[in-house]
Amino acid sequence: MVEFPRLPVPPLIPIVQEFSRDRIEDVEAAVRAALQAQGGLARLPKGAHVAITAGSRGIADIPRVLRAVAACVREAGGEPFIVPAMGSHGGATASGQEEVLAHYGITEATVGAPIRASMETVVLGTTPNGVPVHMDRLAREADGTIVVARVKPHTSFRSDIESGLCKMTAIGLGKLRGAEAVHRGGLATTIPLAAQVTIDRGNLLLGLALVENAFHQLHTIRAVAPREFHATDRELLRLANALLPRVPFDPLDVLGVGWLGKNISGSGMDYNIVGMWRRIGGERVPDFHQIVVFDVTNESDGNVYGVGIADFTTRRLVDKMDPDKTYRNALTAGPSAIPPVKIPVVLPTDRDALEVALSLGTSGDRPRLALIRNTLELERLWVSEALLPEVEANPRLHVDGAPITDVFDAAGTLRIWELVRSGR
Repeated sequence: MVEFPRLPVPPLIPIVQEFSRDRIEDVEAAVRAALQAQGGLARLPKGAHVAITAGSRGIADIPRVLRAVAACVREAGGEPFIVPAMGSHGGATASGQEEVLAHYGITEATVGAPIRASMETVVLGTTPNGVPVHMDRLAREADGTIVVARVKPHTSFRSDIESGLCKMTAIGLGKLRGAEAVHRGGLATTIPLAAQVTIDRGNLLLGLALVENAFHQLHTIRAVAPREFHATDRELLRLANALLPRVPFDPLDVLGVGWLGKNISGSGMDYNIVGMWRRIGGERVPDFHQIVVFDVTNESDGNVYGVGIADFTTRRLVDKMDPDKTYRNALTAGPSAIPPVKIPVVLPTDRDALEVALSLGTSGDRPRLALIRNTLELERLWVSEALLPEVEANPRLHVDGAPITDVFDAAGTLRIWELVRSGR
């Protein structure tokens, strides 16, 4: 390998960040209680075929949620089935989208309802800003559709409605053609408008909104009528923002991210964590000078969307890339999604990527360095000694072990990933 400027990686100190642990313990009971309180299934005709959406994100306990929804539909006299509600994911094929669901443990056996996948849509109408609104044909031909969605901050825009029931309705149920159309119209403007068209002209029965805590556990489950989708998204987005974990250091010379992935964030790495300025410009908050991403999750099935958010990556990650899936994802989302699939500086090993990135830092021989598993799991971090004063000053941060001085194995791989895989 060509000799690039390098800075040795200092010892890594494991720390733990405290967050609220409020969570739903009995997921199935919470789903049942929410659906019963909403009351929409009480009016379901006997034998009605009901489509239930399943998206392309790694939502906590999603097989249990869907199984409970399907069971409640069946107990009300209906015949439930699952529809993959996603735009271009899974290579924009029906079989590929079924495979995406299987990655998340969503199969007929696990949820108690058949999976019916199609990329065909019907056009329900047009938004006031001229965007055609598509709906999955199988869902539209059912007697009713239940929208299941996680409410959270979006990774590419800011508004009072971001990811949630409206987005799942407009983009998820819109499939590839709907997703392309909504992206062209502008997400912040078009998602609420397209969702309203589907609410007015589709066959929506109700929505089940989910919010997670900082530990990727379900915190809130709420069932609402379609007319309440917009208000519910607004309210629960405020809650989701309050629960969102953050990297507790700013600035950093280098942030190292163990894995990117579609099961972690729609953008592979969550811009809300690494800095929205990397997507939409503006103030550099948080200011992580260099980002290194080391690997991609197995669940992403070769879709490395988001690698371009980083400044450095490894040969290991790039060798796992499926260009067709990655580029299809980007081209569906439109011009603004091209930078996240551009390949950053590729170096052979974790050691190479991290040492070269550190050489560009501004803190000299006391670099400000933090490593995280991914942008979804931020309870445990590994930091350089330069950050210890901030750890000691923050009551939510605690040192959790001796410094790791033998940072890399013989192959140049970070030893902390062994701890991650072992659950430590």
